[in-house]
Amino acid sequence: MLDWFGVRAKQGNYVLFIVGANFLCSILYLTAAYGLYKRKEWTFKLLLTALILLSIGFIGLIVHIIMGGLYETKTVGAMIFRIVLTIGFIGITKKLLKK
Repeated sequence: MLDWFGVRAKQGNYVLFIVGANFLCSILYLTAAYGLYKRKEWTFKLLLTALILLSIGFIGLIVHIIMGGLYETKTVGAMIFRIVLTIGFIGITKKLLKK
């Protein structure tokens, strides 16, 4: 892949599908923030989609680790943090949209 200037060595053993899942979730988060600001009902579905995407990515990461793939330990913690944070966002969204 594009490893210009040795960036991959500097960044460590990142898992490409986790990077992709996080990128997609960032777009979902931004769109959900707009939806929450406008009090749109579809905001909940976007955040639920992000949670499902992160969960599938995390399961894939666990399989990747079990199969001996290279990874950074901090990636596991970061994924757990993102999943818990997304659950929190979903809870906040449900409360705010009920009003």
